[in-house]
Amino acid sequence: QMHLEESGGGLVQPGGSLSLSCAASGFTLNMYAVAWFRQAPGKEREQVSCIKNVDHTTTYEDSVKGRFTISRDNAKNSVVLQMNNLGPEDPAVYFCAIGGVRASWYIAGCSAGPSEWDLWGQGTPVTVSS
Repeated sequence: QMHLEESGGGLVQPGGSLSLSCAASGFTLNMYAVAWFRQAPGKEREQVSCIKNVDHTTTYEDSVKGRFTISRDNAKNSVVLQMNNLGPEDPAVYFCAIGGVRASWYIAGCSAGPSEWDLWGQGTPVTVSS
């Protein structure tokens, strides 16, 4: 059974760092694109970062460029989101999902909206507070 599980969230002070993990079971994660999304209370789910499966190209939402880094850990069958210099705009529940399960995903690729991504995990919460 295919499954994704996020971990690594928690409470961090402003300017601090967290490393989120998206671990896959039941399949090989590097066969698919992986994206991290976040959703804050009262807001829509937004994509934070994406890493493709073929060429490992990465993309980032403008507000996290230079602060967040997405990478694959194939040995652990996971994707990591390293988040540095966390600020007041970052608190949310962070989710990972895979792209490329359905042919329709390839129309927009990493730019695809949330409905085109599959196998969502339960999310891991990130809180930034002093």
